[in-house]
Amino acid sequence: MKTIIDFLKAKKEKRKITMISTYDYWSAMLCEKAGIDTILVGDSLGMVIQGRNTTLPVTLEEMIYHAKAVRRGAPNTFIVVDMPFLSYQVNKDEATKNAGRILKETGANAVKLEGGEEIAKTVEKLVSIGIPVMGHLGLTPQSVHALGGYKVQGRTLEQQKKIIKDAKILEQAGVFSIVLEAVPSKLAQEITDFLEIPTIGIGAGNKTDGQVLVLHDLIGIFEKTPKFVKRYMEAGKMIVESLEKFKEEVQEGIFPDENYTYE
Repeated sequence: MKTIIDFLKAKKEKRKITMISTYDYWSAMLCEKAGIDTILVGDSLGMVIQGRNTTLPVTLEEMIYHAKAVRRGAPNTFIVVDMPFLSYQVNKDEATKNAGRILKETGANAVKLEGGEEIAKTVEKLVSIGIPVMGHLGLTPQSVHALGGYKVQGRTLEQQKKIIKDAKILEQAGVFSIVLEAVPSKLAQEITDFLEIPTIGIGAGNKTDGQVLVLHDLIGIFEKTPKFVKRYMEAGKMIVESLEKFKEEVQEGIFPDENYTYE
């Protein structure tokens, strides 16, 4: 199993890191079989699995539930779990308790927190007691209302300066990696170049140290996906066609035939 040392080694060796966000046993099993470096159990499950409009309603208990399933499916893969909204923002003690629960109860290797300078003290606390932390800057979905929606961040000089400052602060606080979401590629490259820790991009160009996508987007489950998503297959269409075929064969008495029947 990889460790945070492998993340730093990958950056030093200029070897790209692969990360997939997924939420259950079967998909984690396939990610491990494919050799994906890291699985992120993201709070995006609120939208992907639960059908909500934002990640904000997702609870700590739900994150733990899904992370347990992912660990069972991928026992040898480095797993990062998102800390959901208000599980770490209230105070350092509550953040420590909740992050500890995630690692103890799920077998995950690290947690991910959104934000910059405002969470630096919390990051320092978690790292000081042995809890690895991944950062997340740019478009931070838990701040969707404050950001005015799901928009590209870092287009203005003011935004760029803040993201750069936050990246430096997070590195100093002890994060082992930072996700850069929906930022211009030049900004992502600049941050990647000056940080000693690796960056993982999503909608941030190809100059970051690695890439992450949600599995369901990558395989084409939904009809619409963000601009930064490459659809490697159209699984949603294939599944619908299979279900339609099943319905047809059942109604026509074709399935099950003798090949699928016990004597």
